[in-house]
Amino acid sequence: MEFEGVVYKILPATSGTSARGEWKRQDVVFELPQEFSRKICVTFFNKESDVAQLREGMAYMVSVNVESREYNGRWYTDVRAWRVQPKVVEAPAAEPAMPEMPPFAEEPSYAATPAAEVDDLPF
Repeated sequence: MEFEGVVYKILPATSGTSARGEWKRQDVVFELPQEFSRKICVTFFNKESDVAQLREGMAYMVSVNVESREYNGRWYTDVRAWRVQPKVVEAPAAEPAMPEMPPFAEEPSYAATPAAEVDDLPF
């Protein structure tokens, strides 16, 4: 699943040791740019380099896996990021520019024609 979000808050990292070895986890809250802003807390598990590149207030495309699991009769949902990329801002399509026009030629001056001048027009 993918979504576009703005980094709202980067929470402190937590770490620990399990049977598989040491782990680090850091949660980042993203705000979705919609009419009614919604926030999603995304977990970055063993991805310190991905979190280090994030900046609050910047937009990113985030790819996540959403998984729910049951423990002692309660359900827990986990949103884990597996890829994060900066949002590419596309330049607005430029309107076609008007072609360069040559400069206007000087307009001829129309002097008042004297009444004595003969008109050669047939009508």
